[in-house]
Amino acid sequence: MITLYHCPRSRSSRMIWMLEEVGAPYAIEPVSIFRPIEGAGDPDVRNPHPDKRVPAIEHNGALVAESVAIVLYLTETFPNAGLGPVVGDPRRGDYLTWCVWYAAEMEPAMFAKFGDELGQPLKRRSYEQVVARLENTLAKQAYILGDQFSAFDILVGSALQWARAVFPESPILDAYLERLSARPALVRANALDEAKGLQMAG
Repeated sequence: MITLYHCPRSRSSRMIWMLEEVGAPYAIEPVSIFRPIEGAGDPDVRNPHPDKRVPAIEHNGALVAESVAIVLYLTETFPNAGLGPVVGDPRRGDYLTWCVWYAAEMEPAMFAKFGDELGQPLKRRSYEQVVARLENTLAKQAYILGDQFSAFDILVGSALQWARAVFPESPILDAYLERLSARPALVRANALDEAKGLQMAG
């Protein structure tokens, strides 16, 4: 049984559609969230989402939050629903590209335009919330997903390295970057990147 943590008229509404398409049994657990447009609402303490937002699902002991992650999880967990190309399908690259484009490009552009039309910027993930989530996670474990390094550490770690100056002083973040900097693959990558840069400059 899949449990969807849901607030009506929010991003979690589309997850009901997704679950109906999947055809697997699910239950809806209503939760309240803060709504930036109305500027009201208290986050529900029962909501397991790390940021007390929606959507989030629980399935077989796993918690999955954020729309793109849930879509990827459900299409991979229930491949017979035919909702996403499986690993090995030549269309999968395009599928993953569109999933990330939605989160990285479409939503920010949409909300920026929406905020302009309302005459006020809409508050999205705040800087303080992002820093707190990273620090809270890395205070408990060596890497983003736990004690084992994953590809996601490449995404987060490279962003932190590139933009370290815009983040606050943090022994937790610095220790994380030191662990990443010691990885042989990163040492090799930096050397190759430097060599390519010298070649281009020469």
